[in-house]
Amino acid sequence: MNKFNKLLHPLIGPLAAIILGLLAGSIAIVVAGGSITETYSEMWKGAFGSFYFFTSTLSRATPVILIGMGAVVAFRSGFFNLGAEGQMVLGGLSAALVGLYMPGPAWLVCVAALLAGIAAGGLWSAMAGYFDVRFRVNLLITTLLLNYIATLFAGYMVAYPFKDRTGSAAMAQSAMLDNAIWLPKLFKGMAVHAGLIIAVIVVIVLFIYLSKSVSGYEARMLGGNPLFAVYGGVRRTSLMIATMFASGGLAGLAGATEILGSQYRYIDNAFSSADYAWTGIMAALLANANPIGTAIAAFFLAALQTGGMGVELNTDVPLEIGSVIQSVLILFITVKFTRIYWKRRKGRKQDGSAV
Repeated sequence: MNKFNKLLHPLIGPLAAIILGLLAGSIAIVVAGGSITETYSEMWKGAFGSFYFFTSTLSRATPVILIGMGAVVAFRSGFFNLGAEGQMVLGGLSAALVGLYMPGPAWLVCVAALLAGIAAGGLWSAMAGYFDVRFRVNLLITTLLLNYIATLFAGYMVAYPFKDRTGSAAMAQSAMLDNAIWLPKLFKGMAVHAGLIIAVIVVIVLFIYLSKSVSGYEARMLGGNPLFAVYGGVRRTSLMIATMFASGGLAGLAGATEILGSQYRYIDNAFSSADYAWTGIMAALLANANPIGTAIAAFFLAALQTGGMGVELNTDVPLEIGSVIQSVLILFITVKFTRIYWKRRKGRKQDGSAV
C-alpha cells in the first residue's frame, strides 16, 4: 500500500490543477454564453469521441511527451532548459535532411534520421550548458534566446538552399520524404504512429533511471541540494553537460518523430505554431518533473488542444476555451513555485546561510 501511495502522490498536484482549470473553464464558458455540459461534452468527443479522435490525441501527445521527458531530465537535475523549441526544430530539420539525402536501405535511413535529430537537439542544448560552465552565461536566458537562432536558421534553410521547388514553391518547406522511411502507423488510416511507442519507452526508461540508478540519484541530489551534492563528490560540470545533451536530445527526438511520423517534411514554423515545446515544458512543471505524471499531464494537455477544435466547430464557444484552462494551469504552477521559493527563503533566514 505504501508503494501504491508513493506512486500516486506525484499525481495529486496535476489532478488538483486540472480540476481548478476545468472550474475556471466553466466560468469562461458561462461568460461566453455557452452551456458547460454541452461544451465539455463536445470537448470530450473531439478528443475521445471515436477511435479516430482518440488516436489523433495520442498523435499530438507524442512530441509533447518526449519534450516533457527532456524537461524532466533537466529540471530534476536543477537546470532550467527553456530551449526545447529550438532543439525540436533542429532535430526535425536534421531528420528531414538525413531522410532526403542519406543513401542506404529505408530502415537504416529512418534510424539514422532519428539519431540525427537526437544529436542536433542534444548538441544545441549542450552548447548552452557549455556557455554556463565556461563563461557563466545564465542558462535560463541562453536556452531561451537560442530558440530564435535555431528557428530562424531552420527557416532560412528551407526557404533557400533546401526549399522544395517541385510544386508552386509558395511555402518554405523541404521536399517530401520517401514513404519507405516513414515511421509506421500503429493503426491503418489513423494518425498515431510508432513514435508513441518510442515515447512510452522513454518514459519507462527515464523513470527507472531516476529512481533506481546511481547516476539518477546523483542527478536528483544535485537538483535537490547542489551544495551537498558537490560536497559529496558529484561533478557538476560533467553532469550538467550530459544532462543538457540528454534534455535537448529528447526534444530533438520529438522533432524527428514528428517529421518521420506525421509531417514527412520540414515546414517552416510548423512546430512553433503547434506549440509543442511550451506544452511539454508546462506538463513537466505541472507534474513536478515526475516522468509518469508528466506523461499523463502531456496527454491531458494534448486532449485539451484536440478537443478544443471540436468545441469551436460544434458550439458557439471559441477555441480559446482550452487556452483559458491552460492559463489557469500556468497560474497554478506559478503559485506552487512561488510558495516553494518563499519557504526556502524563510528557511535560510531562520537557519542561516549554507555558505
